Amino acid sequence: MSENGPSKQVAEPEGGSQPREPARPLPAGEAPFDAIGLGRQLLRSIRSGALATLDAESGIPFASLVTIATDVDGTPLMLLSRLSAHTRNLMADPRASLLFSAGGKGDPLAHPRLTVTGQAVRTDEQRRRERFLARHPKAKLYADFPDFGFFALEPIAGHLNGGFAKAATLTPSELLLDLGQAEAVIQGERGAVEHMNADHADAIELYAKGVGEEGGGWRLTGLDPEGMDLIAGDRTARVLYPSPVTDMGALRKSLVAMAQAARAGGGA
Repeated sequence: MSENGPSKQVAEPEGGSQPREPARPLPAGEAPFDAIGLGRQLLRSIRSGALATLDAESGIPFASLVTIATDVDGTPLMLLSRLSAHTRNLMADPRASLLFSAGGKGDPLAHPRLTVTGQAVRTDEQRRRERFLARHPKAKLYADFPDFGFFALEPIAGHLNGGFAKAATLTPSELLLDLGQAEAVIQGERGAVEHMNADHADAIELYAKGVGEEGGGWRLTGLDPEGMDLIAGDRTARVLYPSPVTDMGALRKSLVAMAQAARAGGGA
């Protein structure tokens, strides 16, 4: 007993050690798995997600469902109406986050997901419009309505949960591609996509099968220095090249080599 009354017994952790700080996600470069690859895969393959904005009046977080595409470098793109609460919120405060969730059978928390935080800015770039509408063809019905506009979420950070015991943080440069040497790919992308869809549907089917996707009806929606984006109805696929490309010649060689390898392996 102390001079001021009964002493309080404080249980110490087993072994006498001090309580540990909660585990924090590792930087992507230190994670024991390919955090950058998984983060970019989710960014490119998820077509809809939860958009969190700050309510313009109360400041309380407001979550809503939006459709998503990506620019050539991976910047998330959205088509939003000014009549929607989330758009009004963004016009007052551009800070926002997007949740990309792979989903699947069983426990929802067992599947990978990525939260991208950043600032949403209005964009009128034709390339971004084309990439979004290629990813969401039905949006052409209302994309030109006067209350609709395209927005890009300029990333500040990425927060990745790859499943049980897999967590990492990503910087903007880890989320997005460096396009500094890829101007030719950017300029030639739309023509290459249209050509492939019109004349090489068989090769596109092989690319999809090469990443484990079954069924037909696959179409290209976008090409970038690291890979290609495919859709078939509501399904998506992300296909990486054997190595990044910086010009159209290297891109053509990669596409031809990938199709030949798939055929040689029994893909067609």
